Formats: sequence, structure tokens, C-alpha cells
Amino acid sequence: MQLIKHKIIKKLVWTFVILFILMNVIAIFHSYKFTHFAESKSEKTKTPAKLSTIEKISTILFGVNNPKPINKKKPSITFETIYIQSNKEIECWDIKTSHSKGTIILFHGYGGNKSSMLDKAEVFRDLGFNTFLVDFMGSGGSEGNQTTIGFLEAEQVKSSYEYVKQIGEKNIFLFGTSMGAVAIMKAISDFEIKPKGIIIECPFGSMYKTVGARFESMNVPTFPMAGLLVFWGGIQNGFWGFGHNSTDYSKNITIPTLLMHGKIDKKVSLEEIDEIFLNLKGQKELKIYENAGHENYLIKYKDEWTHDISEFLSKKLQP
Repeated sequence: MQLIKHKIIKKLVWTFVILFILMNVIAIFHSYKFTHFAESKSEKTKTPAKLSTIEKISTILFGVNNPKPINKKKPSITFETIYIQSNKEIECWDIKTSHSKGTIILFHGYGGNKSSMLDKAEVFRDLGFNTFLVDFMGSGGSEGNQTTIGFLEAEQVKSSYEYVKQIGEKNIFLFGTSMGAVAIMKAISDFEIKPKGIIIECPFGSMYKTVGARFESMNVPTFPMAGLLVFWGGIQNGFWGFGHNSTDYSKNITIPTLLMHGKIDKKVSLEEIDEIFLNLKGQKELKIYENAGHENYLIKYKDEWTHDISEFLSKKLQP
């Protein structure tokens, strides 16, 4: 009887070890694909409903294929392409307007690129501002295929800010959505850059929370794979993934901030936004759009969004 119990325990231990190894191997594949874009010409993984059984198994084991985001359109007005050497070489579009009040530097979200910011840049120009659109590393015309969900991108925020400052601009504002918002927050926290103000949309509370939200959106249990994905994603990219935390960055932000969020956002919770807003130390405003999710707010709320940013910018430019 004792021998049988010993064999059962041994089998259970080996089963646990094998499952643990298998989960880590799967997490390594997934985290690499989550933080590294594939070739632009490769095919993006289809939605689960459109995958065959074999394709579903392959996706579960090896991760989702995300082609490198490319800029599918260019500004319709005169612009200059600028290359900045940061921790990676990044490509930017400098778009001037006459009698400018200042410059807005725009940063896109995960899987985006600077062309996805053209509609918002147009609104800023209509309000009298130059716009400077940035491709983070791995996206558009910038170097490489790597993305770190705002961690290393923070240095590219700093480099873009310093470039615009060095060419003589005094009234600099930073705008970012999702990952771009997180990169702005980290840049201010780490490098102490001091723009006139920042406008940030739907920044996630932490890397773990944003990864967990993606699992939940696919009706997949968060534990333990979300933690493994964050761990290996950080290891593969040279940082501690569990320390990539916007709620902590917000504690070091004293710059005037306009924080914006969609109430039905399934990727970033209102609780995360409330915690970030509470931690902000300087002048701050919070705008919630009732029927917006994790999306471009211009789609449903262009007039309200335009009014909100106009009010914020005009207040910060008052003597």
C-alpha cells in the first residue's frame, strides 16, 4: 500500500513538473510574439472564430502573429520626415502650421503607428499647434521589430521632447494613447522632462493588468499564464515586467495632466484610471466618455474631445 502511494505521489510530481515546463515554454513563445512584430508582409493571425482546429492549436502553443505596423497614409499637407537617434532610431513627421501656439508631440498605442495619429494631429493643428508625430521602435519607419509596451519607449519620448526643445520650441505638450500614454508617464517619472502639460488616454495601471485584460477578453483564465507572460516578456527584453507600473509613475508627475478614458473600456478598467488620477501630484483633470471603449475617441466624441483638449491647452498657455 505504501509503495502504491509513493508511485502515485511520484506521478503527480512529474505531471506537475511537465505541466510547469510546458506552460513556461508556451509563455516564452507568446511573450516573444507579444513584444516582437513579424515581417510586415506576413499574415496577421485571424480571429478565433475564423481559425481551423489546427490553426487554433498552433496559436495556443506558439502565440499570435502580429505583422509590423506600417504607415498606410501620409499627411495631406507639407511635412518633414525627421530621424532621431534614441535607444533606437525613430522616424517622425514634423508638420508645421502658421502662427503656432506651440507643438504637440503625439505617441501611438500598441500595434499602432504615427499615421494612426493623423486625425488627432489635424484637430491639434486646427487649434493652432504644430504637430510632431512619432513612430515608436518596431513600428512604421522606425528601427527594429521590438516593442516593450511603453518601457523602452519612454526613452524615445524623452528624445523626441529634447529634439523639439532644441529647435527652439518653448510650449511643448505631449499626447499619448494607451501604450503611448504609459511611455509618456514613465519618461516624466524617470527622466524628469518638463513639458507644459500632458494629455493621456487610457493608460493601463500595470503591465500585468494589461496582459491579464487581454486574457479575459478571450475568456481565458488569467492565472497563471498572464504572470508567466509578463515574466518572460520582461526577461526577453531586459527589464522586470512586474515593475512596469503606471500607477507608480503617476506618483512622480507634477506636470498639468488631462487624463481621458472610455467608461466601457475592457482593456483598461476605470479602477486603474481612478488610481492613476488619485496619484497625480500636479494640476489634473479627468474626462470620462460614457460609451467609448478602448478606441479612438474621435469616432464617437469628436466635438466633446476637441472641446476638452482645447480648454486644457488654452488654460496652460495663459500667462
